Amino acid sequence: MELTRKSFQGVLNILRFNRHFYAVATAILLAVILFNKVFPNAIRNFLIAGALLVLFGMIFSLFVSFYIYDVSDLYRLKWLEDSGQGKILNIHAGFDETSTIIRNKFPGANLIVCDFYDAAKHTELSIKRARNIYPPDSRVISVRTDRLPFPDNTFDKSLSILSAHEIRSDIERVQFFLELSRITKPSGQVFITEHLRDLNNFLAYTIGFFHFYSRKCWFRTFKRSNLTVKQEFKTTPFVTTFVLERNGNTV
Repeated sequence: MELTRKSFQGVLNILRFNRHFYAVATAILLAVILFNKVFPNAIRNFLIAGALLVLFGMIFSLFVSFYIYDVSDLYRLKWLEDSGQGKILNIHAGFDETSTIIRNKFPGANLIVCDFYDAAKHTELSIKRARNIYPPDSRVISVRTDRLPFPDNTFDKSLSILSAHEIRSDIERVQFFLELSRITKPSGQVFITEHLRDLNNFLAYTIGFFHFYSRKCWFRTFKRSNLTVKQEFKTTPFVTTFVLERNGNTV
């Protein structure tokens, strides 16, 4: 990935990765505009209102995405401090926009990048397109979520940024976090950055917010993985970062 993000990179990526969705939605809108007169007035008005609602929703979600991914401080990773000489794990699900930023921010750190993408599990067209446009770096280690190939207590900081929600199984997600807990030092921290299934993200992405998990669900996963939330904060009203430590840890 680039050392610095380009203008409109975030929203343009969304359009490229999800062009099938926008193509279908546009086709439906055009069909309603062209053929609405063949329906009775009551149905016609309903179709036009529905089409306008869909159009507004798409435009609004793109504006929100532009704000999140192109305007906000999301990719400045302000929460990742004091990592100049530490050992950092950054693990993603097939699309990585942050490792180069971390290397640039902490050139003295020992950064290990892993990818838990599994073509059999992660069948979304958007991920496949993202991997074609941004092929994985040759230094990236392909891993399984249930067994990360590192000894206990290896990393000072373990990161999963906008990726852990791709693990759709509750059991597998707990296994993944147990592994993160195992390979992170007792004095270290795990950082999880995610959209939440909450009102803000519903207003931004409508039914798309079902692809995210609720705050309650994340807390349940953390608890089952022997991790405690030490800090929680927002980067924009739409993205939350959890800072986790092993239960019983003292800072």
